[in-house]
Amino acid sequence: MAKRSWINPITIVVVVLLAAAIYLFGFPPKEVVEQGGQQAVPVKVQQAEVSEFRDTIEALGTAMANETVEITAQTQDVVEKIYFDSGDLVKEGQLLAELNARKEVARVQQIKFSLEEAKRQLDRVSELRRGNAASQQQYDEQQVKVNGLQADLEVAEATLREMKVYAPFSGRVGIRQVSPGSLVSPGDVFTTLDDIKPIKIDFSVPERFFASIAVGQEVMARSRAYPGELFSGRITSIDSRIDPVTRAVRVRAKIDNDDERLRPGMLLQITLLRSIDEAMLLPEKALVPIQNRQYVYVLTPDNRARQKEVTIGRRKPGIVEVTDGLKPGEKVIIEGIVRLRDGIPVSVQGE
Repeated sequence: MAKRSWINPITIVVVVLLAAAIYLFGFPPKEVVEQGGQQAVPVKVQQAEVSEFRDTIEALGTAMANETVEITAQTQDVVEKIYFDSGDLVKEGQLLAELNARKEVARVQQIKFSLEEAKRQLDRVSELRRGNAASQQQYDEQQVKVNGLQADLEVAEATLREMKVYAPFSGRVGIRQVSPGSLVSPGDVFTTLDDIKPIKIDFSVPERFFASIAVGQEVMARSRAYPGELFSGRITSIDSRIDPVTRAVRVRAKIDNDDERLRPGMLLQITLLRSIDEAMLLPEKALVPIQNRQYVYVLTPDNRARQKEVTIGRRKPGIVEVTDGLKPGEKVIIEGIVRLRDGIPVSVQGE
């Protein structure tokens, strides 16, 4: 009887792993070129050139209405009529709401009647006094009565005026918060009113940039609500003092906002242009920091990586200024840096 042959599963796994290792590590990738027995590291390069550098100040700001107010009740009564709806544009002095004013109207009429009667009595006492038929005291008492009624009338008329709610300036109202028939008390909010043409932006600038900002300076604003769009405005005021805690100064700018796309409360990214000049710029990823120094790898004529120390100046997100150590036209390695060392052969990709 023939013996059956069994293959250990572990043996199969080991063989497969060995084959994979030979395939992956036993042969160099296509992009790796043999040079003098060393494998050339695939890299990408960028030519060092002098270009325009826009030195900017970046900040975060909050959009605010140019003018803003809560439209509130001044007295207690029932809402009779409402003349606006949520989101309406209104003009300065426009009537927004009326409260039930029947009692106030009657009060004004009553005081007017009493005042007219008191004035007639004052005239009569004045005539009697000229004929010595009335005393000075009687005249003075009647004059006090007239004066008191005039004061009462002014108060009553002021109360009557409070029964009507007007827009203090032109703008756009917010959500309506009351309905006809509602009982309101002093301070109850009918709605909000915002003037957002123009719109204000408040932001803080670090103390070290204080000398670089001025009233009238242009600012550019970006909002996540409108990706890729820029809104232009100008600085209108700078606070008179530096915050001792944050070491920053508060700055206010205005944007025309005629289309009303920017709304109060929006978070805006602010850019202030300090200067425009010429500089040698490199991607920040090209830098190789060693201790307290910065290095880059440049491509030599014989396709090798040569390490060079450079001096770094200003920075922007992803970009650095090189002030010393590089010459225009030198090719700087910007990708594949992790595998490099000084003098190693390289293979330039993408050329």
